[in-house]
Amino acid sequence: MLLKKIRGLRKKLRGEVPTEELVRRGLTVGKNFSRQQNCIIDESHCWLITIGDNVGFAPNVHILAHDASTKRFLGYTKIGRVIFGNNIHVGAGTIVLPNVKIGNNVIIGAGSVVTKDIPDNSVVVGHPAKVIASLEDFENKNKKLMENRPIYNKSWVIGSISEEQKEKMKKDLEDGLGYII
Repeated sequence: MLLKKIRGLRKKLRGEVPTEELVRRGLTVGKNFSRQQNCIIDESHCWLITIGDNVGFAPNVHILAHDASTKRFLGYTKIGRVIFGNNIHVGAGTIVLPNVKIGNNVIIGAGSVVTKDIPDNSVVVGHPAKVIASLEDFENKNKKLMENRPIYNKSWVIGSISEEQKEKMKKDLEDGLGYII
């Protein structure tokens, strides 16, 4: 309980508004939403944001439903809906701008800037984000890579990994990627 309070205080100090507070203000969130540290969800227009089921935000993701670039020159701020479908992974450091719909079964690569709609079953990356593969092609490519690369179970993650496992993992991954559950 104390650890949860400390984490909440730390988030407040960093300027993060808790998901529960955003929901009270109008954010719509489906089941199994996860949000890692330093994720900013536009608190000033959170009711314009809808997040589907099984959506995960990696660290430092920013979701914006407003764009003040026009305020100084036109006297108005642009606003728009941001809609996430189901089964989406949003990579670290991604920025999603207003008036964007992200389809179902999507992977958004780390550091992407999403300025336009993303179709279902897509993998996108870049500035601005562009489709680089179908989700099916992405899955097939990684399944093939997994045939010849190290695969680790849950005993290989922080909290349960031994010093020996850490050293083995470093050695195993000297020449490429591995996979962990």
